[in-house]
Amino acid sequence: MTTAIRHALPSRMLERAWNVVVVGAGGTGSAVLPSLARLHHAMVELGHPGGIDCTVFDDDTVSPTNVGRQGFYPNDTGEYKASLIVNRLNTLMGTDWRAQTRRFGASETVYNVDLVIGCVDTRAARHAIVRAAEHSGVYYLDCGNDTDRGQIVFGQVCSKSYAKKNPERLPHVGELFPELINAKLDVKDDTPSCSMAEALRKQSLVINQAIAVQAFNMLWTMFRTGAVPFSGVFVNLATGRTNPIALDPAVWARFGYTVSKPLEKKAGKRRKTKPAD
Repeated sequence: MTTAIRHALPSRMLERAWNVVVVGAGGTGSAVLPSLARLHHAMVELGHPGGIDCTVFDDDTVSPTNVGRQGFYPNDTGEYKASLIVNRLNTLMGTDWRAQTRRFGASETVYNVDLVIGCVDTRAARHAIVRAAEHSGVYYLDCGNDTDRGQIVFGQVCSKSYAKKNPERLPHVGELFPELINAKLDVKDDTPSCSMAEALRKQSLVINQAIAVQAFNMLWTMFRTGAVPFSGVFVNLATGRTNPIALDPAVWARFGYTVSKPLEKKAGKRRKTKPAD
């Protein structure tokens, strides 16, 4: 017997522009952002009031080994990734998005944000996103990948007290996969690739686009249906398979996440044990 749930988007996301923060404008980020601009244009054309209002965080600059693997060109070398992509999309798509050429930190304010899209490749960066959003209830779409596989995970980051009061809340990537936000597990490797060929031996040329397509499909489906279609998707280019993570507490439990029991039931149990007057 299935225990799948339906999670509808809050009304504010249907009545005004989505306030989105994208963290990371490198491999996956440079693939996600053009799709996000296409989604913005489609939303406006279909009558959504505002489409997407986006801010992009990335403190990195384009290196020669980024050209070809990421969404950059030879003349982009040395420029900030965030400002390059944002300025390009603003010019081509008529958006008014913003670039922050600095690292997204745990002290960032996201209380007025609807969705954070993480396109980062370290556990420390994911941990910073979760810390920044832990009291906001913001949606968090994590886009992560390895050599030839990866995943997207969609959830909500909030305080423990909010989670107990709202058992229907969607678990975020750090709750389904705690190791992905454990900064102690990060392996330090600051050695740059000397060539594109060397970089491609470390990572598939296709994986960033494959993850971006899954994120794009999830966001498009959310807009068209007004609801979250699933918790996430695993992508494996080596086997050619994609596998969804259902919106199902029984499925979440397989990853070690247990849905909090509603406070009403706990209160009910206490009333049953209370002696009569």
